[in-house]
Amino acid sequence: MANKILLVVPEAPAPAGEAVVNERAIDKRGIRLGVLDNSKGNADHLLKFIVDAVKAAVPVASVVSLRKASVSLPAPKDILDRLAGEADVVVSAMAD
Repeated sequence: MANKILLVVPEAPAPAGEAVVNERAIDKRGIRLGVLDNSKGNADHLLKFIVDAVKAAVPVASVVSLRKASVSLPAPKDILDRLAGEADVVVSAMAD
C-alpha cells in the first residue's frame, strides 16, 4: 500500500486588481529627490546606486539625503516632514 504525501504551498494567491498608474509631468528643472537611509549596513551604498540610476534616467533638480538614527525605529517626524517639504519622490532602501 502506497503512502500519500500531501504538499501544502503556504502562499496565498496574488489578489486580482488593476495597477493604477498616473503619469506625472517632470518639471524642466527636474525632480526633487528624497533619500531615506534606514541605517542598515550598506544601505548608503545601495542608495547611491539608486540615486545615480535615477539621475541617469530623469532630470534631478536636487537631492536631500537623510538617515534614521536607528534601524529598528520609524523615522522621526522631523525627518518625514523635511522629506515631504523638500522632495517630490522619496526612495528608501535596506541592505546588509
